[in-house]
Amino acid sequence: MELTWRDAEEIAIRLAERFPETDPLSVRFVDLHRWVTELEGFSDDPKTSTEGHLEAIQMAWLEEFRNK
Repeated sequence: MELTWRDAEEIAIRLAERFPETDPLSVRFVDLHRWVTELEGFSDDPKTSTEGHLEAIQMAWLEEFRNK
């Protein structure tokens, strides 16, 4: 599955699997951006991310983190 910035839920699941002990609220957006673009299957243009995309990913990841 190819991922884009709009796939916040799937990206969050993958980040939760890759960084299970990381509190998403402790991650700087610069690092979050890099981690997302390094995910297998991520195919979107890194330059088209917005603060809104990163916030949506972070909040979805937070939900995953709290539900583990």
